[in-house]
Amino acid sequence: MVDRTAHSSWRGFWEKGGWWRALLAVVVYFVIYQFVPLLFAPLFPRVDASDAAATVWLYYVIPIAFGAVVLFVFAWSVGWLRELFGPQPIRGRGWMWLAVAIVLLFNMLHFAGVDYAAAGAGVVIAWLVAGLFIGVAEEVLTRGIVVNLLRKAGHREITVAVISAAFFAALHSGNLLTGQALLPTLIQLVYTFSFGILMYLSLRVTGNLIWPILLHATTDPSIFLLTSYPTAGAVTSVANLGNPVVTISGVVLLIFIRGQIARREDTRFEPATA
Repeated sequence: MVDRTAHSSWRGFWEKGGWWRALLAVVVYFVIYQFVPLLFAPLFPRVDASDAAATVWLYYVIPIAFGAVVLFVFAWSVGWLRELFGPQPIRGRGWMWLAVAIVLLFNMLHFAGVDYAAAGAGVVIAWLVAGLFIGVAEEVLTRGIVVNLLRKAGHREITVAVISAAFFAALHSGNLLTGQALLPTLIQLVYTFSFGILMYLSLRVTGNLIWPILLHATTDPSIFLLTSYPTAGAVTSVANLGNPVVTISGVVLLIFIRGQIARREDTRFEPATA
């Protein structure tokens, strides 16, 4: 028998929203993502670090897919699936399409610059599947659940944009645990913060979470494949400008968001009251 009182308390806790509840959700997801590979590793005793496709499946696809399932179960448990995947309560403005255009352009250039023969079908497929789950999990978490929690607490949209992007960037600090050096990690945090701003703007202007999910789903595999298997030529040279352009664009558009708010064109989401 379902304990309706417990269910009501659980849902009521999250319905209050707030930045610290958003942080709690991010921390739980982070812990799940970091430790799931340890649970599944015994099932793949012969995985060799030189086997690129197997490594992607074990250390990216499986933990992120598991995390995505957890996020969907959570959203279902609090009755938010329709809220997360329904039309956005706050729509965007025309200039926000710049965020979509910038990400989409460089993702296309990244894919165009990959040496697919060198990569092999197994690696390409593994990364495309990983990218899909990365897009689903990280966008549902940061542009879905985190944004929803911040809006339920009545935060201004500039705060929603900054905090959701900051939490998204913080997720990538876990690369320090895998041996990545401090300086590259700090650079990555700046990049992912800016990318998070662009994804927030994509959410606003498209009006539905599915579109930033798809944009994000093509970002990681295109970057990783180009980095590992680049072709020589002008396309690759231009594609390699993607990360700096995204970083600068995110900061510039964040400043523009602030300017819009100063002119009272974009203020605050007012949660519905019973």
